[in-house]
Amino acid sequence: MRMLSAAAVVVLLTAPAYAQMSTPNINLMPELQSKSPEEKEQDAIKERAYKDSLKKIPDAKASSDPWGTVRSTDAPKAAPAKPKTKTGSSSQ
Repeated sequence: MRMLSAAAVVVLLTAPAYAQMSTPNINLMPELQSKSPEEKEQDAIKERAYKDSLKKIPDAKASSDPWGTVRSTDAPKAAPAKPKTKTGSSSQ
């Protein structure tokens, strides 16, 4: 019985490694092809338009805290700590 469970453990541990080795060599990131001058020009136009649109975004001037007016500005006063007392008895 021990031999059977040891063999099962070995098979279960080697199955993922075998699966990795049996896959064909697939390149998921193909080589990048060079761009034509027209494509480079269009990319430059898109990049300029993107940067111009970023300049049009206004700066945040006020805090965006919706609960800012609800909270008090004073720090809460700490209540004095009460000593812990045991409740109930452990003798029965």
